[in-house]
Amino acid sequence: MFISVILAHPHGGSFNHAIAEVAVAALRECGHTVAFHDLYAENFDPLLPYDEILRDAPLPPFVAAHCAEIAAADGLVVVHPDWWGMPPAILKGWIDRILRPGVAYRFLEGDAGEGVPVGLLKAKAALVFNTSNTPGQRELEVFGDPLERLWKDCICTFCGIPAVHRRMFSVVVTSTDGQRRAWLDEARRMTREVFPPDSA
Repeated sequence: MFISVILAHPHGGSFNHAIAEVAVAALRECGHTVAFHDLYAENFDPLLPYDEILRDAPLPPFVAAHCAEIAAADGLVVVHPDWWGMPPAILKGWIDRILRPGVAYRFLEGDAGEGVPVGLLKAKAALVFNTSNTPGQRELEVFGDPLERLWKDCICTFCGIPAVHRRMFSVVVTSTDGQRRAWLDEARRMTREVFPPDSA
């Protein structure tokens, strides 16, 4: 399988980076081909210019390359922190520029104007890892876990990915080394479960 892995955290020594490293290693151990992108390290430009909005707009080479990669991917792994109930702006910009009409989705022709989406991505599964400094119960009861809705309903299902798995690790800021090691073991296990070794 060909798996696209997207990381969005500005600090190279972050726990997000550790999660991404574990996920990439697990995928490769399972025999998968991995395309890994650290958006901050690559200085990905998150600004969507007006002339890219149209479906058939000419795209900069780096945007076209990302689009081709996500269209070809059999699976998607995303790693990012929870900032204000949202992904970091650089990842939101990646979503805006890469999960574009004609690549990730189109709208059903002949509808009554309600914009019924048809997902175009061939990926069969997505795995999203988040980190937070909010306790899980408070995240759910007070904020409603907006990232769950965002990734499952607003992005992955919309773009045609049928299986969406997600894990929020919290509270990171007060976690011990032992807790972090256990979380990394869990991330490794989840990655192998969602994307098991190829049978071929």
